[in-house]
Amino acid sequence: MAHILIVDDSPTDAYLVKNILESNGYQTSEASNGTEGVEKAHQLKPNLILMDVVMPGLNGFKATREITKNPETKSIPVVIVSSKNMDSDKAWAKMQGAQDFLVKPVKQDELLSAVKKLIG
Repeated sequence: MAHILIVDDSPTDAYLVKNILESNGYQTSEASNGTEGVEKAHQLKPNLILMDVVMPGLNGFKATREITKNPETKSIPVVIVSSKNMDSDKAWAKMQGAQDFLVKPVKQDELLSAVKKLIG
């Protein structure tokens, strides 16, 4: 069973994503900010990380960069899941190492399609 780390400071958004993933057979873990997300990426070595952008402390772009540039975690795909929907945000996410970008509120079919594309 694939393991997905959800990094989001919004309990509501994290709950929505968690329910979609778990009802489709994925195992999930959660982190409530970027720093915790980076730590859990190292500890858990999930198959995929879903990363919010706007969070207190270490934001999602910086956390994504730390994960994708570190030799221990660089093979873990990161998908940005954010309410930010500008082309510049999407371009910046790619520059930080993100594999994909989903806009909140995330739709079930888009989420599952992105997950399947990256980890099967």
